[in-house]
Amino acid sequence: MSVDEKRVREFAYQIWESEGKPEGQEDRHWDMARKLAEAEALAPEGKGKSAAKAKVAAKPKAAASAKPAAAPKPPAEPKVAALPGVKPAAAKKPRAAKKPTAG
Repeated sequence: MSVDEKRVREFAYQIWESEGKPEGQEDRHWDMARKLAEAEALAPEGKGKSAAKAKVAAKPKAAASAKPAAAPKPPAEPKVAALPGVKPAAAKKPRAAKKPTAG
């Protein structure tokens, strides 16, 4: 397998994964991958994959403890589909507790 064929295969796999791994789209993914590989091959020197590898290889690795782990995000609220002709209600603030009346 040539380097070009390997790069097309890598592109096709990345496209397939980015689209959620759909079935029956192989021909379209391979066509897109071939076009990307051709464009990459025609790109001026310094813009392709080899320049990216050289840039990555030149950077020293940072210490693993340099950046603290990010806190997990809270789950998003589920979206409710809007009905035609109905305006969504504005989010209401919770009411303050009522003071007891003297009596």
